[in-house]
Amino acid sequence: MNLYKMLWKRIGGRPWTYIIRDFWHRYEGLCIVALVSLGVFLGRWHSDRLLILLGAFALGYIAGHLFWGTEYQPGQKGEE
Repeated sequence: MNLYKMLWKRIGGRPWTYIIRDFWHRYEGLCIVALVSLGVFLGRWHSDRLLILLGAFALGYIAGHLFWGTEYQPGQKGEE
């Protein structure tokens, strides 16, 4: 058994990517406002770190592991 599977079985009961997907679909507006607010905050007061964080975000976005592979299903469970 891999470490990630062992952790999500104990913390959350299902893969965290599915939990994040559910949260995004339920509270999409809140998530967008939070992300835009974080961008404004970083751009206004921490512009020196913004490029590093933007690069990290771009890599994560390109990888897109939260939205690849399977169709979205509310409350989706992991494989046992």
